[in-house]
Amino acid sequence: MTNPVSRRKLIQCSLIAGVVMLFSALPALAESNLPKRGDTMQLTQTWDKTFPKSKAVDHQKVTFKNRYGITLAADLYLPRSRGNQRLAAIAVSGPFGAVKEQSSGLYAQTMAERGFVTLAFDPSYVGESGGEPRNVASPDINTEDFSAAVDFLGLHPAVDRNRIGIIGVCGFGGMGLNAAAVDKRIKAAVTTSMYDMSRVMAKGYYDSRTKEQRAQMLEQMSQQRWVDAEKGSSAPGPRILPETLAGVTDPVIQMYFGYYRTPRGFHKRSPNSNGAFTATTAISFMNIPLLTYIKEISPRPILLIAGENAHSRYFSEDAYKAAAEPKELMIIKNANHVDLYDRIDKIPFDKITKFFNRNMK
Repeated sequence: MTNPVSRRKLIQCSLIAGVVMLFSALPALAESNLPKRGDTMQLTQTWDKTFPKSKAVDHQKVTFKNRYGITLAADLYLPRSRGNQRLAAIAVSGPFGAVKEQSSGLYAQTMAERGFVTLAFDPSYVGESGGEPRNVASPDINTEDFSAAVDFLGLHPAVDRNRIGIIGVCGFGGMGLNAAAVDKRIKAAVTTSMYDMSRVMAKGYYDSRTKEQRAQMLEQMSQQRWVDAEKGSSAPGPRILPETLAGVTDPVIQMYFGYYRTPRGFHKRSPNSNGAFTATTAISFMNIPLLTYIKEISPRPILLIAGENAHSRYFSEDAYKAAAEPKELMIIKNANHVDLYDRIDKIPFDKITKFFNRNMK
């Protein structure tokens, strides 16, 4: 394990990794690289997940709307041996730039095997969910997506609406905590490998971005708005991840590449696997801090899980410090950030199950 100072130097000396690469000064992609969506939502019915289908759960594709009128696509997982009783439920999303066929779906299916009704959803503007333009994000709308998932679960006949929790992975860990702070129906919240997307976009890793760099970013995005307005469409930013690792020495990018750009986690609808966010996506994150009211989750409990060797570990540690009791912080030995996306031997599903069973009675 590297110490915090070494991790800080590693990150500061590295290229901006993952989704944060989007908001550097790299040249834009051609607009044809943004996925297009017609007027009709068409959901893939064949199993196209990055993980095998479980025989212990029933699965179906569903849709529901958030309060902005955007239709979200989701995978609903129900324990096959559920009987007629109403069960506790969990809404799951993330990572930022991922789709429900990746990590969130694995979490949802696994927790359904453990007796919960679960819903893994694509955020607005991403994957099979609706919204134009494609591949854009919003701290407000993506927080609302979690509450809309709670709406859907609370109306399902198999769900006890008084026992609904959430799991947020990576960037949707921060969104999930923000949702839990404002939506009192959420009884318990779990995050794994959490990113606070507003903090990292506004301040950079370890809050290392200078005022001058921030001003330059805002100037670039402000000017880009004139270009988009004139064209009548949103230009994409640079690719989130490179097509190959040729010449790439940044260990963080190599780590993300090892999941999103290989058979391990690649999915054609995932922006992280196959594309870019819009060039102005970061604008709303720059001055809308997601975790301002994290203390208001209390007295409902939160469980923050991070890898011992994760470059993102400090987000979970700082959120833990800022949150009110009851709260738990769990550090997974010998795990990095991406290990908690899909490594069944490292994701503490027993702990997560006990946490929800104890706190959603």
